[in-house]
Amino acid sequence: MFLIATLVAAALLGSVTSTPNVARYDNVRLYRFFIETEEQVQMLQNLESISDSYAFMGHARQVNQNLTVMVSAHKTAEITELMSRYRLQGTVLLYNMQALIDDEQKWIMPKNTPPEDFNWSHYQHLDAINRWLDWQVSRHSQLELIEIGASYENRPLRGVKLFSNPANSAVFVECGIHAREWISPASCTFILNELLTSGRPEVQGLTQNFNWIIFPVVNPDGYRYTFEGDRLWRKNTKPYGVCRGVDLNRNFGSDWNGPGASSDPCRYDFAGGSETSEPETQALVAFLRNGVDRYRIRTYFSIHSFSQLIMFPYGYTSERVRNYDDLVAIGHEGVAAIKGKHGKKYVSGALIETIYPSSGGSSDWVYAELDVPISYTFELRGAPDSNNMFLLPADEIIPTAEELLEAFIAMLQKATQLGYYENNSVKVDL
Repeated sequence: MFLIATLVAAALLGSVTSTPNVARYDNVRLYRFFIETEEQVQMLQNLESISDSYAFMGHARQVNQNLTVMVSAHKTAEITELMSRYRLQGTVLLYNMQALIDDEQKWIMPKNTPPEDFNWSHYQHLDAINRWLDWQVSRHSQLELIEIGASYENRPLRGVKLFSNPANSAVFVECGIHAREWISPASCTFILNELLTSGRPEVQGLTQNFNWIIFPVVNPDGYRYTFEGDRLWRKNTKPYGVCRGVDLNRNFGSDWNGPGASSDPCRYDFAGGSETSEPETQALVAFLRNGVDRYRIRTYFSIHSFSQLIMFPYGYTSERVRNYDDLVAIGHEGVAAIKGKHGKKYVSGALIETIYPSSGGSSDWVYAELDVPISYTFELRGAPDSNNMFLLPADEIIPTAEELLEAFIAMLQKATQLGYYENNSVKVDL
């Protein structure tokens, strides 16, 4: 009897400690602050610069700003005192981040999921996504698998081309550049599936009138690491001294290492050792440079989460792009389409006006460097004050992806009406 009890206890202990090196967020709290004074701005900036026990979702920049901050358990008393001393208004959105991570586990399909069982009621491992892409290519003659290079850990950067007519303009969809934003690859694979199988005339029109290049996970090392190491990891995994990882969406040559990026390898928005220093960024840049004219890439969608935003260049300057009014109009069509689908409210505008200053982003780079006139960054569900941030419940995958698809339909229709896809050239009278 003692032996049986011992074995049962060992089995239970083994189930708890089977992944002992995985990052945990026990009793980590999520705060939403409202900044009202310059003194509060300065205090929060200092706090972010000196402590790694606070994870800032953005940076403290100005008064009348909301800011979400994740606070380690051993800093609860400290942040409470600071809020009191600086009269900083704030709300606790979540008291235990680990509970959210633990609950999410039941909504993850096994790594060896066969492609026939791939679905959008669960989140999927990188291996499962790759097998599903291979399976779809084997079933659809118009679909072609492309590999454009390898990650730091030598994983292939895999995407697909869905071309119906060589004369069509192409839409490039970049997904999963920030590892923890699982809804991005999930939504992009959903949209690919719709493009391949939907009987809706509006969706069939997308495949008839546009060619598509879709990369579900452009940061494969980071995405894998969020399943096996740290659920809230954002960057790639390349080491820089004692720290590692580069924010790939700060590594492009669009005012590299400027506003909203860090030169500190230990920060979540580290811009890298130099412009386009990372193998993932290098692969994307090379493919896009070589393909922008060859494939007539006139539209670029970069898919992120969270905050429910549709944003266009620029992120690093308040200077307005040459076709600002058109991009405003196209973005508004996307917002209306999303609201019409499930009632969710998105906001559209220039990156720097809408979310926060950022430099080195992909959508800015393709617009300025490659003259791709329709370039947007999407921040999908949840809302800015979401208490689950990047851990969007799996039952929201399909509605979120459906909203994104409706936005694509409406925005491409509007851009077509404005003349952006005529005569194999960019609209000239902007």
